[in-house]
Amino acid sequence: MGKFFIPNQFKKIYKEYSHKTFSLLDVGCGNHSAQKAKQWFQNCKYYGIDKACCNNDNLDFSLMEKYYEIDLENEIEKLDNIPNNYFDVIICSHVIEHIPNGIEVINRLTKKIKVFGRIYIEFPSVKSLSLPSMQDTLHFCDDPTHVRIYSIQELANELLKNNFGIIKAATRRDLKRIIFTPLVLILDWWKTRRLVAYGLWDILGFADYIYAEKRNS
Repeated sequence: MGKFFIPNQFKKIYKEYSHKTFSLLDVGCGNHSAQKAKQWFQNCKYYGIDKACCNNDNLDFSLMEKYYEIDLENEIEKLDNIPNNYFDVIICSHVIEHIPNGIEVINRLTKKIKVFGRIYIEFPSVKSLSLPSMQDTLHFCDDPTHVRIYSIQELANELLKNNFGIIKAATRRDLKRIIFTPLVLILDWWKTRRLVAYGLWDILGFADYIYAEKRNS
């Protein structure tokens, strides 16, 4: 289904950047994110950050302009090696919930974005604490590597402090995914004999996001 649905972390920037040459920094670039980005943004200059290879292969690394191996919890000072005021877009999707210092990470990442550049941050919502437990994560605590809940308000305040304007902040809802979720669940059950929780994320409001623009340096 990934060939037909643009990944959520790219949806907000697709209309503006799909035919542009631009620099993209993907924070948490595992699971073949470089290949997915190049599928939808053929002219992007893709840079990645992760603490390990995280299921990437040689093709993924060949598609990257540069790969920064950084443990954001324990090596945050390595972000200083990335140039300031350089990137048109930064994506940080489902990363900060895995680290206790996500606010400091976001603060440092804002310095890497050009004036009028964009940042997209996605993370489990506070509501995820009230959802039922399910394999592949539906309740926040289903994933033992989740260590902290963040709110739209605290992340928006950090962005505002760093001279960003908030374009939109809300619970993630993808109408196409909501419509096709029953089919996705049936197909996954047919292939794996188990229900996959991520098919329910958009229906039940598992994730929130913030999309913002840098107004000045």
